[in-house]
Amino acid sequence: MSMIRVAPEVHLVLDPMTSLLAQERDDIISYSMDPVMAQVDELDKIADDLVNSLSPSEPLLASFPGREDTSRKAGFYGNAFYGIVIGLVFSGLLTVALYVVTLMSGGM
Repeated sequence: MSMIRVAPEVHLVLDPMTSLLAQERDDIISYSMDPVMAQVDELDKIADDLVNSLSPSEPLLASFPGREDTSRKAGFYGNAFYGIVIGLVFSGLLTVALYVVTLMSGGM
């Protein structure tokens, strides 16, 4: 936050952010918030990236270009794999159960 000295002989300063013209006083200390705002902007980017991580179609902050649909494709193939494995295990258990039932009923 820089101040523009409009009239140094009468101690008038202008704040360019708010366009406020005021008297410069020795008992008031003014600090620049530019480094803090730069860090807040960086945290804002990280927060937006965290929100974007919930959507499979949004690009992430540290990802390469053209990888927007990677999460969707990985989710599809991962879920398909686990679905096939669980389906095969269920089918195998059902086959064993039917085989045991036919043996107990006197078949074969």
